[in-house]
Amino acid sequence: MKKENTVSYLCFRIIRWIIWLFYPKIKIEGLENLPQEPCFVVGNHTQMNGPICAELHFPGNRRTWCAHQMMELKEVPAYAYQDFWSNKPKPIRWFFRLLSYIIAPVSVCVFNNALTIPVYRDNRLIKTFKQTISALQDGANVIIFPECYEPHNHIVHQFQDKFVDVAKLYYDRTGTELFFVPLYIAPALKKMCLGKPIRYNALLPKEKERQRICQYLMDEITDIAENLPKHKVVPYPNVPKSQYPFNISEENVYEKTGG
Repeated sequence: MKKENTVSYLCFRIIRWIIWLFYPKIKIEGLENLPQEPCFVVGNHTQMNGPICAELHFPGNRRTWCAHQMMELKEVPAYAYQDFWSNKPKPIRWFFRLLSYIIAPVSVCVFNNALTIPVYRDNRLIKTFKQTISALQDGANVIIFPECYEPHNHIVHQFQDKFVDVAKLYYDRTGTELFFVPLYIAPALKKMCLGKPIRYNALLPKEKERQRICQYLMDEITDIAENLPKHKVVPYPNVPKSQYPFNISEENVYEKTGG
């Protein structure tokens, strides 16, 4: 191992230990819903809580999809600012622009040493798919948080659906139809809950499977959330905590705002 890689990994282990020390201990429920074979675990992003919970508390052999921009030093500032802080009040946005540069080396260190798979959204997407299939064939579960900024309901935002296509490639290579397992993360309750899986159907058209599986996953995550004790849901967008919805839909309907 090269010296710089050794130093980077050591820094990552220190950062990971600090986060583990101070981040609330999360209990995972519904492990009986995980198939015996490798699968996709699909959850609500809950801002940075999703990746943290996946890295610190999800058991067994696993890999987590990560935006490739958070793994490349030159890409981090623009991506982090736009994705995390662009809706902050104008008078303090300068601070978050500065912060996006400060966190860049930390982001590169963490996400390149954690159990991640870089996600590309251009012609390099095939690299993401190939690494994902390789991880699945090695027995790893693959964890993803596919929400986008389009609202779906008070629990989740709409899912980007192209991730489902991995199942077709995996079937073509292995003859196995993948399971997709819904995951709801509730930081307020210090728990994450796995729901009943759905299996990919290789005989159906690709577009139909994207819609069917994403709809099932969003519905199941919503159902899990609404059946838990009353709590505030951490939404995908980085909005003020005063705008967080409750999990009981009759009490609150989350409306996306400008921050």
